[in-house]
Amino acid sequence: MTIPHNARRAGRTITLVSAALGLTLTAFTTAAGAAPTVPSEFGTDYHDPVTAAPPISTPHTRSCEVTVAQAKFKDFTPYTGTYTPPTACGTPGHWSKVVLRLDGSVAGRQYDRLGYLDIGGVQILRTSTPEPSQDGIDWSVEKDVTRYEKTLSKSRSVDMLIGNVVNDTYTGILDVKVTLTFYAPEPGTRPAKAGGSVPDQVIPLSDGNSVTTGAKLTTPRNSERILAEVYATGSGGGCEEFWYSAVTPSASYSCQGGDDGPYREVQVTIDGKLAGIASPYPNIWTGGWSPYLWSVIPSPTAFDVRPLEFDLTPFAALLNDGRAHTVDVTVAGVPAGQTGWSAPTNILVWQDAHKSVVTGALTSYKATDPAVTNTYADGSTRTLDTTGSRHFTATGYLNTSHGRVTTTVDRRLTTAITHTWTPDETTDNQKGRWTDDQTVRTTGAGGGRHPVTSHTDRTYTLDGRSTIDADNRLRVIMSFGDHARIDGVRLDDTYDGDATFTLGVARDQRHAVATTTEHYRLRGPGLCYDRTLGTEQGVLTKDGRSC
Repeated sequence: MTIPHNARRAGRTITLVSAALGLTLTAFTTAAGAAPTVPSEFGTDYHDPVTAAPPISTPHTRSCEVTVAQAKFKDFTPYTGTYTPPTACGTPGHWSKVVLRLDGSVAGRQYDRLGYLDIGGVQILRTSTPEPSQDGIDWSVEKDVTRYEKTLSKSRSVDMLIGNVVNDTYTGILDVKVTLTFYAPEPGTRPAKAGGSVPDQVIPLSDGNSVTTGAKLTTPRNSERILAEVYATGSGGGCEEFWYSAVTPSASYSCQGGDDGPYREVQVTIDGKLAGIASPYPNIWTGGWSPYLWSVIPSPTAFDVRPLEFDLTPFAALLNDGRAHTVDVTVAGVPAGQTGWSAPTNILVWQDAHKSVVTGALTSYKATDPAVTNTYADGSTRTLDTTGSRHFTATGYLNTSHGRVTTTVDRRLTTAITHTWTPDETTDNQKGRWTDDQTVRTTGAGGGRHPVTSHTDRTYTLDGRSTIDADNRLRVIMSFGDHARIDGVRLDDTYDGDATFTLGVARDQRHAVATTTEHYRLRGPGLCYDRTLGTEQGVLTKDGRSC
């Protein structure tokens, strides 16, 4: 897809302002009770970014706020500092919850930018930014970072960067402040971490902006559960930012890929042996396809990039030998020598508190080769149909202080992409569906005979239709979905947008229009959250809830 440069790059932000207001009306109204005035096209100012995602719940206990970073990013100079944990909200490392908040502002003209925050080398936030209106916008991002509380229990170095370019054309300086709020446990109690969600150690494998290759990992010898979290993003404005649009060498298109075309797969290997697979999330930053699609409602997860998780527990016995092991994180399908991916990685380790060395073995292992097919048809309209699948399973046991525990990880990936375009690429349509289904089965914990099974099934959908007409008007109609079923809880986050503007002219001559909606639903035992947002020409016109 040829996406015009000024249409590709824009920022995106997650703010929970609307959630804080508690709006429950079916149709959004102003403070005076009147419906908001919708202009005929975008003006010099529009609503700050909002999301339909639920706010983070916090306990009603004493809280302490610590500023960990504050900077104005105008180039590629990172912010560095030192973090010190608070002492007035309980024993460091034993908080009931820790919440990160990023507050930012930017005015003028600027692309979307990618950024990260590392504390003690551990990446706790990967983010992107919104493109501003001419008059400027504010945005905020909140994230539950309780799982990193052991890292946050001691003074650590802080590194943060949102790489930016400021010149006579791109004038927006990113003014950012990041805080951590710590919530004390209930008086006289130590907070319970449901499902053992807080690891005993988090080991960083790479710096803030790199793909992990050749990293050396030495885990504690009493590790009994090991996860890898990988913040995998295609970025940089090139074809790998829109990796799902890459074509095979035989196809004629502006984004050329390798023999696998648009098929991508994130892989973790240990000492050269495949240890985990995942489907990459098709992130769309706020300049992707058309910046007016995301001016108020960002694409799901764009400002709080969700890491891919890999359960490496079947390999724990190997890693517990006290030696350094080589861990590589790669993206399969990327043509040799082509850049565009970042995949900083953390290793999360849970330890056996009653045993200094935990032994065991990897007992079974199977990894099929990726089954990828590409079918290309040339003509007045060109089409590339791509399908792909992969299956991985591994079983290992550990002799823990509470008995022999056997863990089986079974993961299945599928890809289905249909890409249709005209030779001049003025019509360019892409439809994709990715599934990533994982089952983790554990037997023997505590001597129990019945297995404990956890299911995490994810589906990502994208349906984008792009046309450029005779008046050089770019129109993009976009549907995007982030769906998951996790142990009985269902999440559906869907976005729909329709945006049109004139290419190749000054901003005030674009005559941009757009309507967008986001519908976020959570369902589960005793759980119901349902919220819908709507916008027109940068004005928030709807904020409705059904639960």
